[in-house]
Amino acid sequence: MVTLLGYARVSTRDQDTRMQVDALTARGCERIYTDTGSGLLAERSQLTQLLDYVLEGDTVVVWRLDRLVRSIRNLIDQIDVLQSCGIGFISLQENIDTTTSGGRLVFHIFFCVGAV
Repeated sequence: MVTLLGYARVSTRDQDTRMQVDALTARGCERIYTDTGSGLLAERSQLTQLLDYVLEGDTVVVWRLDRLVRSIRNLIDQIDVLQSCGIGFISLQENIDTTTSGGRLVFHIFFCVGAV
């Protein structure tokens, strides 16, 4: 059985993850990890915990791509790591789902754009 694991991030303590968490919960995420801090920060403790917890066959879900990554190159690297471990990825706002053929196509288009 596939486990959906959510990741939410806000940039400042003045912001609230509630909208992201609600969307991830509605999508069926069993666990949701939340960080507060810039996406440019290398250290995001909850993202690290999620990546340590996720197993082959599971799927990582984010509300929007910029909650996980800050550049196409970073997106490509992150998704490549997940895929090499047999882990799916879904971004709710961009309708990207690497567990489907259409979602993999969209990701490959990102890869082509990022490689240029």
